[in-house]
Amino acid sequence: MRKTRLFPQSLALVGIALSLVACGRDEVKYEPVKPVTGVSVSLPSVPSIPDKPIKDGDAYTVWGASYSLRNRVHTKEVADTKITLVGYIVKTNLEDAPACAVHKAGKADPEGCRAPIPTFWVGETKDADLKDSIKVMGFASNYAQIYDAIKEFDSGKKKEPGETEYHDQVWGVPIPNPLPAKGAKVKVTGTYSVNFTMSSGGQEADPIMGILTYGGIEYLEKAPELATLPGVKRKPPKD
Repeated sequence: MRKTRLFPQSLALVGIALSLVACGRDEVKYEPVKPVTGVSVSLPSVPSIPDKPIKDGDAYTVWGASYSLRNRVHTKEVADTKITLVGYIVKTNLEDAPACAVHKAGKADPEGCRAPIPTFWVGETKDADLKDSIKVMGFASNYAQIYDAIKEFDSGKKKEPGETEYHDQVWGVPIPNPLPAKGAKVKVTGTYSVNFTMSSGGQEADPIMGILTYGGIEYLEKAPELATLPGVKRKPPKD
């Protein structure tokens, strides 16, 4: 029986193939590249943080609170925490209340009447833009509660020391007297977050400036005029 010996022949063929490949490859010499000169590189400037105070005494400034809320390092210091905010009321939505929602408490709004939650905005200055201001909600559940509060405030009834004049019948919070009005400088205390969850109509959110859920207010400067609702006349307070 004949035996075929392939192993030595295979090695010989592989050797020839490798030698052919090696012979066909030219060695590349290294040639140093001269550095390029006269080319300017423009890099973006380092973003600068505005030189603004985070706090004014024991209270956060509007910029300080919102900056801390957005900052990963400081967000835990203010998010879902009770803070005091100082600034000017730059707007309220009381004067924008729809007529269908301005009535006595206990009476339902007519069908199709859509009214926002009473709200005011606090800014760094009296003329601050709304987009740079912090929304404050939770001081009244609806305009009917404010309607009754105004009637109570203007009734002239004397209150005992420490007695609250009017409590919101839905949320149980004391409605502030004076009512929030444009131009007043205030210190507002409440829970600061990106969300407001007390509304039955759905959750509101502001991840940039945040929302303060009202807990109390101190007036540092009075507003030029008393706040009111459309069609409701106010009686100036007696000195």
